[in-house]
Amino acid sequence: MSRERDPGCLVWEVQLYEPFSRVWICKGYGRAITDADPAEVGRAVLACQLARAPVRGGETFRAVVRTGSGGPLTVLADELADRNWTADPSICRLLPAYLRDALA
Repeated sequence: MSRERDPGCLVWEVQLYEPFSRVWICKGYGRAITDADPAEVGRAVLACQLARAPVRGGETFRAVVRTGSGGPLTVLADELADRNWTADPSICRLLPAYLRDALA
């Protein structure tokens, strides 16, 4: 059985919308084995990516999280600002160092 089919495996992808070609382009990818809320992981991944590279005018980012036992979940950058959201340190520990360091 592949890790992606494991119910505890989360696979995430940060995507940038390219308005000229009308496609979403992958800007970051990763996975973790965890029982954390997929939406919180998506928010953390997206917040880290946005902290690493500030958004330029007109860019739209989103995070897509897929679980081994369910379908995809999409988190939009607007969700981070609307709720005055902050990353949970326990979820940040799941992320690769280059993402964790972006929020430090």
